Amino acid sequence: MRLLRWIVPLLLIGCCSAGPQNVLLLVADDAGFELGAYLNKFCQTPNLDALAKRGLLFNNAFTSVSSCSPSRTQLLTGQASHSSGMYGLHQGVHNFNVLPETGSLPNLIRDQSGGRILSGIIGKKHVGAASNFRFDFEQTEEQHSINQIGRNITRMKEYARQFLKQAKDEKKPFFLMVGFHDPHRCGHITPQFGEFCERWGSGEDGMGSIPDWKPIYYDWRNLEVPAWLPDTDVVRQELAAQYMTISRLDQGVGLMLKELEAAGAADQTLVIYTSDNGPPFPGGRTNLYEHGIRSPLIINSPKKEDRHHETTAAMVSLLDIYPSVLDALQIPRPNDTTIVGRSILPVLREEPPIKESDSVFGSHSYHEVTMAYPMRMVRNRRYKLIHNVNYWADFPIDQDFYTSPTFQQILNATLNKQTLPWYRSLLQYYQRPEWELYDVKTDPLERINLAEKAKYNGTLKQLRQQLFDWQVATKDPWRCAPHAVLQEQGVFKDQPACLTLGHEALQRSKRRVLGQYEEYVVLT
Repeated sequence: MRLLRWIVPLLLIGCCSAGPQNVLLLVADDAGFELGAYLNKFCQTPNLDALAKRGLLFNNAFTSVSSCSPSRTQLLTGQASHSSGMYGLHQGVHNFNVLPETGSLPNLIRDQSGGRILSGIIGKKHVGAASNFRFDFEQTEEQHSINQIGRNITRMKEYARQFLKQAKDEKKPFFLMVGFHDPHRCGHITPQFGEFCERWGSGEDGMGSIPDWKPIYYDWRNLEVPAWLPDTDVVRQELAAQYMTISRLDQGVGLMLKELEAAGAADQTLVIYTSDNGPPFPGGRTNLYEHGIRSPLIINSPKKEDRHHETTAAMVSLLDIYPSVLDALQIPRPNDTTIVGRSILPVLREEPPIKESDSVFGSHSYHEVTMAYPMRMVRNRRYKLIHNVNYWADFPIDQDFYTSPTFQQILNATLNKQTLPWYRSLLQYYQRPEWELYDVKTDPLERINLAEKAKYNGTLKQLRQQLFDWQVATKDPWRCAPHAVLQEQGVFKDQPACLTLGHEALQRSKRRVLGQYEEYVVLT
């Protein structure tokens, strides 16, 4: 029976003579556009730049969630975080897992191919429960320390060699996911290794060494600060450290591609590079602002007829990776309405027509378990609408970002009533309105909220309806929040309804302005 299930979809696709492609998915951790291919003039990334030249560079790729575990889950399930149940971080006290019935790429590949395709993961996994994501070959933080398996590119290379040899010996196509831990922050846990673990394995005294890594040191005094960050020397020093780990990531990518070539699999392998979410700076990770959700995306196809050495303006979501991998492996997509992405592979063959209404969606609920700040988003080529569901609360700050020199500088400047060269204030960052509407074409820094301007009432109404329709289609538990309660059981089972909480009839005092700061101490 499994054999029949495997053969019939191939016949339908019409390419069974060629057989499925292999897929190598390379995922960075908290990386943005720090690549020469994306016009960064300082950070040296020759391997990723070369991959971009050989492949297709996406200028409009977006993650649907700006948090590690939910983002990696979207890659492996094709579902928004509110659909899969991976609402926040998987590890430790956060303890988020997908819902028991949630399927995933490795499990589906094994079941649908009858074991004829080998699945593997090397490096950061950070999703669960384990039974929902069971790869045939696993070398992750579940078996090793996260730095050894996510930043030690020599060790990662050796495991990649083992996996590729196994695939070759067993004559199996494969899906291999490599999760780098660079350039994630580590300063709040192991400050001796630097804010981004840039000293770990560098060969400096007491730091150990990674044989395949040739550290690149950046002079922070010569770096330019991107417009969305505070223009200070502290930020420049952080960028220098971040770029150093981006270069380690880049050299790791180079090693993976060399192993692919040595195994004789390069000309049958679709290579995808992306990042789970934006950098851990203010407005980046944990936000649905542009630098939290815009994603680097490079896809290199082994097919000569596909596009190479080109860029594309196609609007794509990381939710599209799941159906794209299935497409490349010639495995039918499950009949599941919560899987919302579309295969990107047609874009590799032909540029789609540009429509102003092309849209992507965002669904962010938690990062750490203490960060209850659900947000939903729809973004087309011109406008972005963010719904801050918990807008009565101040926007939460995660632990490793809190201890970062950049945030500490912002915090101390605010406490001491000092000016800071940043286009936001800490008060603006904390206190957000329920609806944020931005013209991202003319206002890429998202400084001017258009939600209250009468001129944009039509745009606001249209986007609100589009966002709500998506939430309904993906069964978002938050789709009625915060002003109504979702009822979808009993008499409402066939026709779910949002029932009012009466907020429209209540007088609410204005939010207090932060003025007096109390002194907090840690209780041991």
